[in-house]
Amino acid sequence: MATKGRLLSTARLNRLHAQGYFDISDADLSDLAFGNRFAYILCVTITAIGVATANIPTLLVMTAIAFLGAVLPNHPFDYVYNHVLRGALKKPKLPRRSRQLKFTCVMATLWLIATVLLFNADLTAAGYVLGGLLVAVALTVSTTDFCIPSMIHNFIFRVKVQETTAP
Repeated sequence: MATKGRLLSTARLNRLHAQGYFDISDADLSDLAFGNRFAYILCVTITAIGVATANIPTLLVMTAIAFLGAVLPNHPFDYVYNHVLRGALKKPKLPRRSRQLKFTCVMATLWLIATVLLFNADLTAAGYVLGGLLVAVALTVSTTDFCIPSMIHNFIFRVKVQETTAP
């Protein structure tokens, strides 16, 4: 994470560019490092609890949150960050979510629905596998900024991501 004006690594900046952060300077993107991960961290934590306990109501709440992340300008947890944490952390406001991140939320919504349906049909092992894979994907982006759904979006829609080169 960036602190006191330090830039994120080139690799991490490029992963964030792949998520649709094209028009934000590397310095500003570095200042947003924790804020960008905040929604993912909350989502993966709550989803992991829901999957581990096969708790359908928890997974349905996460489905609704993922859906709202796809249709609102920002993810629901971005609003929490912007209005509650940002001031205390003295960080800039998170920008609107990109098409890549909205696509990610659509994929998460569908994935959560499938997981809920498996648990509801008493196909518990399959629910754990599908839900576990979702948690693994979300954990990857939460810890490394490597977002597989964003890469899928960029491939499908032929989005060319300009990479940052080493300073």
